[in-house]
Amino acid sequence: MPSNPPKSSLLVHRISGSNSITAAAASAAGNNNNSSAMSGQKQAQKRFPLMCATQVPDAVSRQHTHVIGPNQCCSAVVQQIGAPVSTVWSVVRRFDNPQAYKHFVKSCHVVVGDGDVGTLREVHVISGLPAENSTERLEILDDERHVLSFSVIGGDHRLSNYRSVTTLHPSPSGTGTVVMESYVVDIPPGNTKEDTCVFVDTIVRCNLQSLAQIAENAAGRNRPSA
Repeated sequence: MPSNPPKSSLLVHRISGSNSITAAAASAAGNNNNSSAMSGQKQAQKRFPLMCATQVPDAVSRQHTHVIGPNQCCSAVVQQIGAPVSTVWSVVRRFDNPQAYKHFVKSCHVVVGDGDVGTLREVHVISGLPAENSTERLEILDDERHVLSFSVIGGDHRLSNYRSVTTLHPSPSGTGTVVMESYVVDIPPGNTKEDTCVFVDTIVRCNLQSLAQIAENAAGRNRPSA
């Protein structure tokens, strides 16, 4: 490994798009038979892939294609980390210990499961945020492809129907890691799409910058002395 791995860098990519199906049209579809209602529901949603200036493998990009409803927003943050994928993944994959790098998390307790897909955790956040706790379900944990996804299914917070996908893949130089975290979430009443994305982007950005620092410090400790 070169003595000077790439330094951390971060990019924010906003996924935008207008939905051509109005709430009234979606409601009208619901007045038809079941098959028509299902068709209307599908039309009221659109899939938006991650629009990223950083070149990523197709398999990674597909993980960040989200279904977005009429009152939802979607965005993504990309973090370059000067540490191997294995080092970064050892931190990210710990669904039971998000506070290891997410500094807004005060505590986390697994309430159902043992860390496999379907595991539920209860997360309590620090004071000062417009939330107290959330119940979250592990949706994907792929150790081979380095993909983790979770959804928020309850709690005292404003991020309804929040779902996040985090992927890791080697940087182009082969000496570091590219972490991509995308999400889709309902826009809270009284907020705009921009307000919501700015708020969530800020939290995700801080988390990934913290992850970079932790992983790079760990990689430095494990690097053989010259």
